[in-house]
Amino acid sequence: MKRILVPVGDLENGVTNLRYAVQFASLSGATVYLVNMYREFSKVGGLTKVNELIIEESESQLQKVVDSVSIGDVEVITKAIKGDPFEALNRVSNQLEIDLMIVSPQSVGRADEVFLGSVTGKIIKQTEIPVLVIPKDYIFRKIAVILMAFKSGQIKSSSILDTVSTFKTLFSAKLNLLHVITPDNSEEDLTIDVRLDVLKDNCKVVENATIFQGLLEHFQSNNPDMLCVIRRKRGFFQKIWEKNQIYKKEFHTSKPLLVLRGQE
Repeated sequence: MKRILVPVGDLENGVTNLRYAVQFASLSGATVYLVNMYREFSKVGGLTKVNELIIEESESQLQKVVDSVSIGDVEVITKAIKGDPFEALNRVSNQLEIDLMIVSPQSVGRADEVFLGSVTGKIIKQTEIPVLVIPKDYIFRKIAVILMAFKSGQIKSSSILDTVSTFKTLFSAKLNLLHVITPDNSEEDLTIDVRLDVLKDNCKVVENATIFQGLLEHFQSNNPDMLCVIRRKRGFFQKIWEKNQIYKKEFHTSKPLLVLRGQE
């Protein structure tokens, strides 16, 4: 893992996420890219000066975030990026070949009942980059147990597991698998891919109506430090991800949530 992307969004969450990224990068040797998106006005009508001020404010916010975090020897590169937040993040992620994106669940000013804001929800649902969601005010700490919940034991590409394998290795963490068997599982789904099997420390097979219900039922007994799921078109959030914004009554966690690269 060589390149970590941290979108700022707002100052408070930007500081939390950069602090986590820097501490993680100090272990992995990664470079951290801190970015802030901005929208320009049309340059007609004498708005050029306004656009200059917008860029200056975006760059100033980046500097405020950097100044609030002790970065040590970690390389942190800042960049203000023009465009729609989602499109800009996808563009820069592809250009820089980002390995992991660290985001906040929602903006600081959002209502307490919201777990994932619409921008974060869209990023998680549609991007192909592994995303780590850091809860508000979360403090970087050792990860002793990772709980990975899944419905199908088949892994289409070994690269899907690269990120969780990195976390497991860097923290010497245990990887507990929660294989949720649902009524619509196929025979193929019941078999755990050898690449996943060799990573695991423990595996529990449970039967539930959905993977989401299985996770809710067995989360506390595992007491994980990180939750891990695989992005699928019809997977973990198969109902609540039909929209980008997710409410806490539908799902929330106080632990970091790692969403791995997607597969069908």
